[in-house]
Amino acid sequence: MQYMLMCCIDEALWEGLPEASRDAVMHDYQALIQEMVTSGAYRGGARLQSVESATTLREQNGQVVTHDGPFAEAREQLGGFHVVECRDLDEALALARRIPPLRVGGSVEVRPVDPAYRL
Repeated sequence: MQYMLMCCIDEALWEGLPEASRDAVMHDYQALIQEMVTSGAYRGGARLQSVESATTLREQNGQVVTHDGPFAEAREQLGGFHVVECRDLDEALALARRIPPLRVGGSVEVRPVDPAYRL
C-alpha cells in the first residue's frame, strides 16, 4: 500500500532556527531519504518552495479565480511530501516518526493513497 507523508512546518519558525540547526535537519533528512530509496520504500517526493510562491484556484459564480498565496491561512504550511510503499499503516507511521523536522516543531500527516485513483 502506498502512503503519502505530508510534511508541514511554520515557515517563520523554520527560518528563525540557526542555520546550523537547519543544516543538521536537512543532512539527517537526506540520509533518511537515501535509506528509504535503498530499501525500495521510496516512490517519490519533493521539497516545495515557500508558501509565498503559491497560487490558489477557486470557482466563484461559475468563474475560476486565481489568488496569490496558499489555499488557507494556517500556522503550518505544507513544505514537502513523500510517497512511500509500506506493508501497512504501522510501517508508514514508523517512517514518518523519523522525519527530522518533527524535532524542530514540524508535523507529518500520513494518509493512504487511494488505489482506485493512483496513476
